[in-house]
Amino acid sequence: MAYSTGDVIAPDLLMYFRSLGINLKQLYGSTETGFFVALQRDGKVNPDTVGAATDGVELKFTPQSEILVRSPGLLKEYHRAPDLTRQTRNAEGWFHTGDAGFLGTDGQIRVIDRITNIGALTDGTPYAPRRLENRLKIFPYIKEAVVFGNGRDRVCALVDIDIAAVGRWADKKSISYTGHADLASRDEVYELIAECIRQVNATLALEPRLSKSQIYRFSILHKELTASDGFLTHTGKLRRSAIVDLYHPLVDAMYQGCAEMRFGNAHGDGQAGTAEADIKIRDAIIISPVAARRVV
Repeated sequence: MAYSTGDVIAPDLLMYFRSLGINLKQLYGSTETGFFVALQRDGKVNPDTVGAATDGVELKFTPQSEILVRSPGLLKEYHRAPDLTRQTRNAEGWFHTGDAGFLGTDGQIRVIDRITNIGALTDGTPYAPRRLENRLKIFPYIKEAVVFGNGRDRVCALVDIDIAAVGRWADKKSISYTGHADLASRDEVYELIAECIRQVNATLALEPRLSKSQIYRFSILHKELTASDGFLTHTGKLRRSAIVDLYHPLVDAMYQGCAEMRFGNAHGDGQAGTAEADIKIRDAIIISPVAARRVV
Protein backbone atom coordinates (compact mmCIF):
# COMPACT_ATOMS: atom_id res chain seq x y z
CA MET A 1 0.00 0.00 0.00
CA ALA A 2 0.97 3.64 -0.36
CA TYR A 3 -0.32 6.79 1.31
CA SER A 4 -0.53 10.36 0.04
CA THR A 5 -0.43 13.21 2.54
CA GLY A 6 0.75 16.81 2.90
CA ASP A 7 -2.05 18.14 0.71
CA VAL A 8 -5.34 16.81 -0.60
CA ILE A 9 -4.75 14.82 -3.78
CA ALA A 10 -7.09 15.37 -6.74
CA PRO A 11 -9.68 12.55 -6.88
CA ASP A 12 -8.90 11.67 -10.51
CA LEU A 13 -5.18 11.48 -9.76
CA LEU A 14 -5.79 9.17 -6.81
CA MET A 15 -7.97 6.89 -8.94
CA TYR A 16 -5.41 6.89 -11.75
CA PHE A 17 -2.81 5.28 -9.49
CA ARG A 18 -5.39 2.89 -8.06
CA SER A 19 -6.36 1.85 -11.60
CA LEU A 20 -2.73 0.80 -12.09
CA GLY A 21 -3.09 -1.62 -9.18
CA ILE A 22 -1.35 0.59 -6.61
CA ASN A 23 -3.28 0.61 -3.33
CA LEU A 24 -2.87 4.37 -2.90
CA LYS A 25 -4.91 5.96 -0.10
CA GLN A 26 -5.06 9.31 1.65
CA LEU A 27 -3.90 10.06 5.17
CA TYR A 28 -4.64 13.28 7.05
CA GLY A 29 -2.71 14.61 10.01
CA SER A 30 0.12 16.85 11.17
CA THR A 31 3.10 16.83 13.49
CA GLU A 32 1.00 18.48 16.21
CA THR A 33 -1.65 15.74 16.09
CA GLY A 34 0.79 12.87 16.41
CA PHE A 35 0.45 12.69 12.62
CA PHE A 36 -2.68 10.53 12.39
CA VAL A 37 -6.11 12.18 12.35
CA ALA A 38 -7.87 10.26 9.58
CA LEU A 39 -7.03 7.75 6.89
CA GLN A 40 -8.76 5.77 4.20
CA ARG A 41 -9.34 2.09 4.91
CA ASP A 42 -9.21 -0.76 2.42
CA GLY A 43 -12.59 -1.20 0.76
CA LYS A 44 -13.72 2.28 1.85
CA VAL A 45 -11.70 4.57 -0.42
CA ASN A 46 -13.83 7.54 -1.42
CA PRO A 47 -11.52 9.60 -3.66
CA ASP A 48 -13.05 12.90 -2.52
CA THR A 49 -12.25 12.37 1.17
CA VAL A 50 -9.29 11.80 3.47
CA GLY A 51 -11.07 8.93 5.21
CA ALA A 52 -12.63 8.50 8.63
CA ALA A 53 -11.11 9.57 11.94
CA THR A 54 -8.74 7.07 13.52
CA ASP A 55 -9.47 5.44 16.88
CA GLY A 56 -9.29 7.86 19.81
CA VAL A 57 -9.58 11.00 17.67
CA GLU A 58 -12.40 13.46 18.36
CA LEU A 59 -13.49 15.98 15.74
CA LYS A 60 -15.34 19.29 15.96
CA PHE A 61 -16.02 21.99 13.38
CA THR A 62 -16.24 25.74 13.97
CA PRO A 63 -18.92 27.93 12.30
CA GLN A 64 -16.19 28.83 9.78
CA SER A 65 -15.77 25.08 9.02
CA GLU A 66 -12.31 24.85 10.63
CA ILE A 67 -11.42 21.30 11.66
CA LEU A 68 -10.65 20.94 15.38
CA VAL A 69 -8.97 17.80 16.72
CA ARG A 70 -8.63 16.34 20.19
CA SER A 71 -6.76 13.11 20.87
CA PRO A 72 -4.12 11.48 23.12
CA GLY A 73 -1.56 12.13 20.37
CA LEU A 74 -1.75 15.93 20.48
CA LEU A 75 1.30 18.04 21.18
CA LYS A 76 1.84 19.16 24.75
CA GLU A 77 3.25 22.53 23.70
CA TYR A 78 5.46 24.29 21.19
CA HIS A 79 9.02 24.52 22.43
CA ARG A 80 9.48 27.78 24.33
CA ALA A 81 6.38 29.27 22.66
CA PRO A 82 3.56 29.36 25.23
CA ASP A 83 1.63 32.09 23.39
CA LEU A 84 1.58 30.08 20.16
CA THR A 85 0.52 26.99 22.11
CA ARG A 86 -2.46 28.87 23.60
CA GLN A 87 -3.44 30.12 20.12
CA THR A 88 -3.54 26.65 18.57
CA ARG A 89 -4.68 24.47 21.49
CA ASN A 90 -7.46 25.82 23.69
CA ALA A 91 -8.15 25.14 27.36
CA GLU A 92 -10.46 22.23 26.48
CA GLY A 93 -7.68 20.53 24.56
CA TRP A 94 -8.97 21.19 21.04
CA PHE A 95 -6.25 21.76 18.42
CA HIS A 96 -6.99 24.23 15.61
CA THR A 97 -5.72 22.57 12.40
CA GLY A 98 -6.07 25.65 10.20
CA ASP A 99 -7.89 23.49 7.64
CA ALA A 100 -11.48 23.96 6.54
CA GLY A 101 -13.62 20.90 5.99
CA PHE A 102 -16.72 18.98 6.98
CA LEU A 103 -17.89 15.50 7.87
CA GLY A 104 -19.93 13.72 5.21
CA THR A 105 -22.94 11.51 5.85
CA ASP A 106 -20.62 8.52 5.33
CA GLY A 107 -18.52 9.56 8.33
CA GLN A 108 -15.53 10.55 6.21
CA ILE A 109 -13.77 13.91 6.33
CA ARG A 110 -13.76 16.26 3.35
CA VAL A 111 -10.92 18.79 3.52
CA ILE A 112 -11.75 21.91 1.53
CA ASP A 113 -8.55 23.97 1.84
CA ARG A 114 -6.52 25.99 4.31
CA ILE A 115 -8.65 28.50 6.22
CA THR A 116 -6.47 31.32 4.88
CA ASN A 117 -7.44 30.33 1.31
CA ILE A 118 -11.16 30.04 2.00
CA GLY A 119 -13.74 32.63 1.10
CA ALA A 120 -17.52 32.59 1.04
CA LEU A 121 -20.30 33.44 -1.37
CA THR A 122 -22.82 36.05 -0.32
CA ASP A 123 -25.10 33.33 1.11
CA GLY A 124 -22.27 31.93 3.26
CA THR A 125 -21.43 28.95 1.04
CA PRO A 126 -17.73 28.03 1.52
CA TYR A 127 -15.66 28.93 -1.51
CA ALA A 128 -12.25 27.32 -2.04
CA PRO A 129 -10.62 28.60 -5.23
CA ARG A 130 -7.59 26.32 -5.21
CA ARG A 131 -9.75 23.21 -4.84
CA LEU A 132 -11.85 24.19 -7.85
CA GLU A 133 -8.83 25.20 -9.90
CA ASN A 134 -7.06 21.90 -9.23
CA ARG A 135 -10.15 19.96 -10.28
CA LEU A 136 -10.29 21.86 -13.55
CA LYS A 137 -6.59 21.35 -14.25
CA ILE A 138 -7.02 17.58 -14.12
CA PHE A 139 -8.37 17.85 -17.67
CA PRO A 140 -5.60 17.85 -20.30
CA TYR A 141 -7.21 20.73 -22.20
CA ILE A 142 -6.96 23.15 -19.26
CA LYS A 143 -3.47 24.42 -18.41
CA GLU A 144 -4.51 26.99 -15.79
CA ALA A 145 -7.78 28.12 -14.25
CA VAL A 146 -8.58 31.09 -12.05
CA VAL A 147 -11.92 31.08 -10.23
CA PHE A 148 -13.71 33.96 -8.53
CA GLY A 149 -16.55 34.04 -6.04
CA ASN A 150 -15.51 35.47 -2.68
CA GLY A 151 -18.16 38.00 -1.70
CA ARG A 152 -20.12 37.25 -4.88
CA ASP A 153 -23.39 35.40 -5.37
CA ARG A 154 -21.85 32.71 -7.59
CA VAL A 155 -18.57 31.34 -8.95
CA CYS A 156 -17.08 32.26 -12.33
CA ALA A 157 -13.85 31.11 -13.97
CA LEU A 158 -11.15 32.25 -16.37
CA VAL A 159 -9.61 29.35 -18.29
CA ASP A 160 -6.19 29.20 -19.93
CA ILE A 161 -6.24 26.34 -22.44
CA ASP A 162 -3.32 24.00 -23.05
CA ILE A 163 -2.55 25.00 -26.63
CA ALA A 164 -0.80 21.71 -27.46
CA ALA A 165 -3.60 19.46 -26.16
CA VAL A 166 -6.43 21.57 -27.60
CA GLY A 167 -4.49 21.96 -30.84
CA ARG A 168 -4.25 18.19 -31.26
CA TRP A 169 -7.94 17.89 -30.47
CA ALA A 170 -8.77 20.58 -33.07
CA ASP A 171 -6.63 18.87 -35.72
CA LYS A 172 -8.53 15.61 -35.20
CA LYS A 173 -11.79 17.54 -35.56
CA SER A 174 -10.51 19.28 -38.73
CA ILE A 175 -10.88 22.68 -37.06
CA SER A 176 -8.52 25.21 -38.63
CA TYR A 177 -7.03 28.07 -36.63
CA THR A 178 -4.27 30.65 -36.97
CA GLY A 179 -2.90 30.79 -33.45
CA HIS A 180 -3.64 30.70 -29.72
CA ALA A 181 -6.12 33.58 -29.70
CA ASP A 182 -8.02 32.24 -32.71
CA LEU A 183 -8.23 28.72 -31.27
CA ALA A 184 -9.31 30.01 -27.85
CA SER A 185 -12.19 31.95 -29.45
CA ARG A 186 -13.72 29.01 -31.33
CA ASP A 187 -17.21 27.93 -30.28
CA GLU A 188 -16.11 24.29 -30.53
CA VAL A 189 -13.40 24.94 -27.95
CA TYR A 190 -15.90 26.65 -25.66
CA GLU A 191 -18.08 23.55 -25.91
CA LEU A 192 -15.06 21.38 -25.04
CA ILE A 193 -14.23 23.42 -21.94
CA ALA A 194 -17.92 23.62 -20.98
CA GLU A 195 -18.00 19.81 -20.82
CA CYS A 196 -14.95 19.80 -18.51
CA ILE A 197 -16.68 22.30 -16.24
CA ARG A 198 -19.90 20.28 -16.34
CA GLN A 199 -18.04 17.26 -14.99
CA VAL A 200 -16.52 19.32 -12.16
CA ASN A 201 -19.94 20.75 -11.34
CA ALA A 202 -21.39 17.23 -11.25
CA THR A 203 -18.93 16.21 -8.52
CA LEU A 204 -19.68 19.38 -6.53
CA ALA A 205 -23.41 18.71 -6.80
CA LEU A 206 -22.96 15.47 -4.85
CA GLU A 207 -21.92 17.41 -1.73
CA PRO A 208 -24.67 19.58 -0.19
CA ARG A 209 -22.06 21.88 1.39
CA LEU A 210 -20.34 22.51 -1.97
CA SER A 211 -23.16 22.29 -4.52
CA LYS A 212 -23.72 26.05 -4.50
CA SER A 213 -20.07 26.66 -5.40
CA GLN A 214 -20.53 25.24 -8.90
CA ILE A 215 -19.07 27.33 -11.74
CA TYR A 216 -21.84 29.37 -13.40
CA ARG A 217 -19.98 31.28 -16.12
CA PHE A 218 -16.58 31.09 -17.76
CA SER A 219 -14.35 32.72 -20.33
CA ILE A 220 -11.30 31.43 -22.19
CA LEU A 221 -8.27 33.72 -22.14
CA HIS A 222 -6.84 34.70 -25.52
CA LYS A 223 -3.26 34.65 -24.21
CA GLU A 224 -1.33 32.12 -22.15
CA LEU A 225 -0.61 32.87 -18.49
CA THR A 226 3.18 32.74 -18.05
CA ALA A 227 5.82 33.50 -15.45
CA SER A 228 7.57 35.91 -17.82
CA ASP A 229 4.42 38.06 -17.91
CA GLY A 230 4.19 37.98 -14.11
CA PHE A 231 1.05 35.83 -13.88
CA LEU A 232 2.82 32.76 -12.49
CA THR A 233 5.69 32.27 -10.08
CA HIS A 234 8.76 30.49 -11.43
CA THR A 235 7.50 27.34 -9.69
CA GLY A 236 4.24 27.55 -11.63
CA LYS A 237 1.89 28.93 -8.94
CA LEU A 238 -0.72 31.55 -9.82
CA ARG A 239 -0.03 35.16 -8.96
CA ARG A 240 -3.69 35.82 -8.28
CA SER A 241 -3.30 39.53 -7.56
CA ALA A 242 -1.56 40.17 -10.90
CA ILE A 243 -4.29 38.31 -12.78
CA VAL A 244 -7.04 40.19 -10.95
CA ASP A 245 -5.37 43.54 -11.65
CA LEU A 246 -5.29 42.92 -15.41
CA TYR A 247 -8.45 40.93 -16.00
CA HIS A 248 -10.88 42.58 -13.58
CA PRO A 249 -12.89 44.17 -16.46
CA LEU A 250 -13.44 40.70 -17.92
CA VAL A 251 -14.39 39.29 -14.51
CA ASP A 252 -16.85 42.15 -13.98
CA ALA A 253 -18.34 41.46 -17.42
CA MET A 254 -18.95 37.81 -16.46
CA TYR A 255 -20.90 38.89 -13.38
CA GLN A 256 -22.80 41.53 -15.35
CA GLY A 257 -24.17 38.89 -17.73
CA CYS A 258 -22.26 40.02 -20.82
CA ALA A 259 -21.84 37.55 -23.68
CA GLU A 260 -18.65 39.17 -25.03
CA MET A 261 -16.34 42.07 -24.36
CA ARG A 262 -13.57 43.89 -26.16
CA PHE A 263 -10.52 43.41 -23.99
CA GLY A 264 -7.16 45.08 -24.52
CA ASN A 265 -4.66 47.72 -23.55
CA ALA A 266 -6.53 50.99 -23.78
CA HIS A 267 -3.47 53.02 -22.78
CA GLY A 268 -1.09 51.51 -25.31
CA ASP A 269 1.71 51.20 -22.75
CA GLY A 270 2.84 47.79 -23.96
CA GLN A 271 1.82 45.96 -20.80
CA ALA A 272 2.17 42.21 -21.20
CA GLY A 273 -0.91 40.19 -21.91
CA THR A 274 -3.13 43.06 -23.09
CA ALA A 275 -3.35 42.57 -26.85
CA GLU A 276 -6.83 43.55 -27.98
CA ALA A 277 -9.32 40.76 -28.60
CA ASP A 278 -13.03 40.06 -28.49
CA ILE A 279 -13.39 37.55 -25.65
CA LYS A 280 -16.54 35.45 -25.37
CA ILE A 281 -18.26 34.68 -22.08
CA ARG A 282 -20.46 31.62 -21.76
CA ASP A 283 -22.78 30.05 -19.21
CA ALA A 284 -21.73 26.74 -17.69
CA ILE A 285 -24.00 23.75 -17.13
CA ILE A 286 -25.26 23.61 -13.55
CA ILE A 287 -26.12 20.21 -12.08
CA SER A 288 -28.91 19.92 -9.53
CA PRO A 289 -28.01 17.86 -6.43
CA VAL A 290 -31.03 15.61 -7.09
CA ALA A 291 -29.93 14.85 -10.65
CA ALA A 292 -26.35 14.17 -9.52
CA ARG A 293 -27.44 11.65 -6.89
CA ARG A 294 -29.76 9.97 -9.40
CA VAL A 295 -26.81 9.36 -11.78
CA VAL A 296 -24.68 7.89 -8.99
